[in-house]
Amino acid sequence: MQHFRFKKTVLSITVTSLFTAPFVLAQSSSAQTSTNQAQTDEKPVAVIVTGTRMSNRSATNTSSPIDVISGESLKNMGVSEINQALSVALPSLNFPRPGLTDGTDTIRPATLRGLGPDQTLVLVNSKRRHSSALVNVNGTVGRGAAAVDLNTIPTAIVKNIEVLRDGASAQYGSDALSGVINLRLRQDRDGGEVTASYGERITEYDYIPGTTPTGATWTAPGTSRSRHDGNTATVSLWKGLSFGDTGFVTVAAEFKDQKNTERAGWDFRQQYPLINGAFDPKEKTANRFNAWYGEPDLNQSTVFVNAGETVGDGVKLYAWSSYQRRDAISAGFFRRPLQDQNILSVYPDGFLPKIAPKVDDYSATAGVSWSTGLWDLDASLGYGKNKMQFTIKDTINRSIGPSSKKQFDAGGFSYDQLVFNLSAVRNFSLPDLAAPLSFATGFEARREGYNLFSGEPDSYRFGGEKLSNGTPTAPGAQVFPGFTPANASTNHRSAIGAFLDLETNLTKAWQASAALRAEHYSDFGSNVTGKIATRYDFSSEFGLRGSLQNGFRAPSPQQQYFTSTATNFINGVPFEITTFKPTDPAAVALGAKPLDAEKSFNQSLGAVFSLGKLGITVDAYRIQLSNRIVLSENLTATNVRNYLTAQGFIGIGGGRFFINGVDTTTKGIDIVSNWLMLTESAGRFDFTLAGNFTKTQVTKVPQTAQLAALTPAPVLFDRINVLSLERGQPRSKINASVDWKLSDFGATLRATRYGEVLDPGTTVALDQILSPKTLVDIEFRYQLSKKLKLAIGADNVFDVYADARAPLLNTTGATSFSNYSPFGRSGRFVYLRMSYAL
Repeated sequence: MQHFRFKKTVLSITVTSLFTAPFVLAQSSSAQTSTNQAQTDEKPVAVIVTGTRMSNRSATNTSSPIDVISGESLKNMGVSEINQALSVALPSLNFPRPGLTDGTDTIRPATLRGLGPDQTLVLVNSKRRHSSALVNVNGTVGRGAAAVDLNTIPTAIVKNIEVLRDGASAQYGSDALSGVINLRLRQDRDGGEVTASYGERITEYDYIPGTTPTGATWTAPGTSRSRHDGNTATVSLWKGLSFGDTGFVTVAAEFKDQKNTERAGWDFRQQYPLINGAFDPKEKTANRFNAWYGEPDLNQSTVFVNAGETVGDGVKLYAWSSYQRRDAISAGFFRRPLQDQNILSVYPDGFLPKIAPKVDDYSATAGVSWSTGLWDLDASLGYGKNKMQFTIKDTINRSIGPSSKKQFDAGGFSYDQLVFNLSAVRNFSLPDLAAPLSFATGFEARREGYNLFSGEPDSYRFGGEKLSNGTPTAPGAQVFPGFTPANASTNHRSAIGAFLDLETNLTKAWQASAALRAEHYSDFGSNVTGKIATRYDFSSEFGLRGSLQNGFRAPSPQQQYFTSTATNFINGVPFEITTFKPTDPAAVALGAKPLDAEKSFNQSLGAVFSLGKLGITVDAYRIQLSNRIVLSENLTATNVRNYLTAQGFIGIGGGRFFINGVDTTTKGIDIVSNWLMLTESAGRFDFTLAGNFTKTQVTKVPQTAQLAALTPAPVLFDRINVLSLERGQPRSKINASVDWKLSDFGATLRATRYGEVLDPGTTVALDQILSPKTLVDIEFRYQLSKKLKLAIGADNVFDVYADARAPLLNTTGATSFSNYSPFGRSGRFVYLRMSYAL
């Protein structure tokens, strides 16, 4: 459903607009086209702005690979999510869609080139986008990361997306270890479109039922299940407005209502307490598909405005602002009636606790670009904030007893970012160069804040209730205990940076660039990064390109300041189990240290072929990451508790903390080919075949002297997390698509093959290899009139699922499919879409 075109981009190593390049944006406001479109005479070659300061670079003549995905491609698919659109468009980008993972069900991260979700920089109009407040602390891909939520941006406002598949810290600063995603907004003075779509999951999946207890009176209803769910209605619009001779205001809005999907297996366990030693007759009629495992229930409203005007003498004003409200509901594991966590008088048939996050996301940026003499200057100020607040529903605080509430305010957190940019660019004409030397320099100041606020007392307190055997019950709202006042904090940090960037054509066939950036952070110190890149075209049909660079990622405030506490009773004694801040005295006693920056060394070498209407790029890369920040294991063994007690931490039962110390090496290759075929009678065909092949190896894991001295020594980073980094994402991913247009008709056919993935266990015997799978999407379009267009399609038309999990791995029946599945577990999605041009 996406007639995306891949374009090779120049990372022409221009550190010149650290986060913005607004002046370049002003210089290169020409419409973007796909690579295939650029190969015809129908439209001019598009100028790209990501990774370069030069005003005449196209995606076909850059020294680093860049893909360009048009706004039309984003629209031509069933699900209106940018993360999902990028996942099917780019083989090097993955979007796994985990479930039963608390807040991560609502804000799901994507990854580029097999690295972490927070190791890709996201820009909007070449300006740094703020990240989500959520840090993923569950056992999924991206554990320990706080990433930008791309789904806070409506597709209707997006003109195109440029994805730089190369490290760019020397150009843009922290986070750009694997690459850069730059969303360029519409700048329309007129026109518009209203789009309405509706779809649902029409699917059937297989599961493996477990063995019922001896003497059980119930049996599995089969091994497959049909579902019609996930009903999704989306209404979006964009409208271009003009003022004055050059001013524009482009407004976009999107409203989305999505119902949850449920892909659980059959819960084979005993549900009710025995009656006189026999099974309760209700066991036969109990609903054993009792888990929400899939997509969350979602209600989302988004507004985005982009504006600009030339006020005279080349002075250009620009601004954009956005707001999104997202209300979601996902669930935890079902509490059976017989479990100690349940109170039969309150929930006689057990209960499914639900997590209902409310996310508010807003941003505003304003700036001005102008010329002074031979210099082009740009200054901007941007602010963004993401707030996530948790309500826990259909649950209880077991320690309060039957009088417990069923709904709790559990608190939450927020992250905000204020960024000021000033940049200057000019060209120098030098006699020995084939083109002017582009020189850029600039300055950036950034202030970040992280606030964690506590929930209501009943969401975390111990009410004193005990079980019949005298054992105290666990405190707090079940599935998600509230944040305590001790967890609450307000924190800020600041960073300043400066850069230099040079780029030119040394000869007509040889281009080169270099960038240097220095930054200082108030919390961990200074960092300097650099990059060189070059390209040589041996002919108009063949060229080589490559780059060398070092990069860094500053520890996020979320990793530095997130903390949560739960109380566990061990032999009747309460112990606090905590996710510690790295600077917490108890964490320091276990060997934690203040977090430092992650470091990278990137090497890339590629070839570009242009053979008529056939274009091929091949880019190999090697990314060495050191000092990666990870979340440790939960350190709660008896010797850890005893050690903490001996150090004076009474009542602290252990926990986990963020720590530097994992080193990895990622090697891979990206291959992208596209071919345009024009026929007189059959229409136009755009063919794309692209693949990514990546392998990551963990070469070092963290250790502390304090824990190493204990017997047995606790493991800080176990095999599950090591294997998650090495094999938790597909080592190969291949996309093939054809986009067809003839008169008023159009269609897109796309196939995506996901390679083998490992779902790691605590031992080799518990590992599960997920076999390769191919998903096929199809969409048909018809122009009913000059303004009205109709589309009908299906994502995953053949209803493919990942391999079902065996009962040994799925002990509750709920997790019928692995969270490591690279395409989730939702099945076929059938949809209808209508668009009306304004």
